[in-house]
Amino acid sequence: MPFFSGRCLSTAKLVGKTAVITGCSSGIGKETALDFYKRGARVIMACRDLEKAAAVKAEIEEKCKHVAETGKLVLVKCDLASMKSVRQCAQTILDTEQQIKILVNNAGVMMCPKSYTEDGFEMQFGTNHLAHFLLTMLLLPRIRNSTPARIVTVSSAAHTRYDINFDDLNYKNRSYSPAEAYSQSKLANVLFSKELASKLKEHNIDGIHTYSLHPGVIKTELGRHLDDSLFWGARRLIGIMFMPFLKSPELGAQTTIYCSIDEKCADETGLYYSDCVVKTPARKALNEEYAKKLWEVSMDLVGLKNYNPFTAEDSAPKQN
Repeated sequence: MPFFSGRCLSTAKLVGKTAVITGCSSGIGKETALDFYKRGARVIMACRDLEKAAAVKAEIEEKCKHVAETGKLVLVKCDLASMKSVRQCAQTILDTEQQIKILVNNAGVMMCPKSYTEDGFEMQFGTNHLAHFLLTMLLLPRIRNSTPARIVTVSSAAHTRYDINFDDLNYKNRSYSPAEAYSQSKLANVLFSKELASKLKEHNIDGIHTYSLHPGVIKTELGRHLDDSLFWGARRLIGIMFMPFLKSPELGAQTTIYCSIDEKCADETGLYYSDCVVKTPARKALNEEYAKKLWEVSMDLVGLKNYNPFTAEDSAPKQN
């Protein structure tokens, strides 16, 4: 257990509000879904494995059966390693949800062996950044009509370790490093959140606030690839080394929850958080030229070069 771990102390309710969370069938995503559900939110659980997600949904509902004013848990298929799946997920949400008050870009992979997504992107960059970038852009017109709203992207302190190689984002021409690729994707998360805040301001869109964060070193399944990427026993060894700093998933979710609902950060945007307070990210993450370049490259890679999410029309589904 870490010596200090920030907690979200807000008692805010989310009754009548819709929240979308990616990758919430385990770890901090699951804890975030549980928290929002307890607060009364309609939680869209955007997950790759619907069978696993259904079991988690039932577990949360059973755990909260004596809690008053719980919300509703809704399962939607979303495989972040497939842009087609991300688009289908976004369309399903747009077809069914009147409003989106909170979007939590939570899911991710860490230090996996070299592999590629369905669309040919390096797995970590494609899953951790590009898929969430696409999902956010497709949902943004609905979010624009749901203000006040928040977009929260889970990054990592690992963003400080390496750089972004714009000449070879997908490791086609350089030696693959699982740690470097993970760092690149997490730096992209921070830059994306910062640039999204800037672009919302440029387009005079008020009421949407963006946040990126480091959840801490957490005991979850995120480290499942370490033995394959590094060496046999690496996961256990690293677990022992970081034992004094390891957070439970419940503690690890606190900064995500804080950025999503706490009143104290309601008017902040484009900032980076850790343990429920604003922290200064790496210098590279503050580079405005980097952020703009990443945005342009990302729009092109996900096939949105001619799409403007800040002016696109939005037609919400009719209420039943």
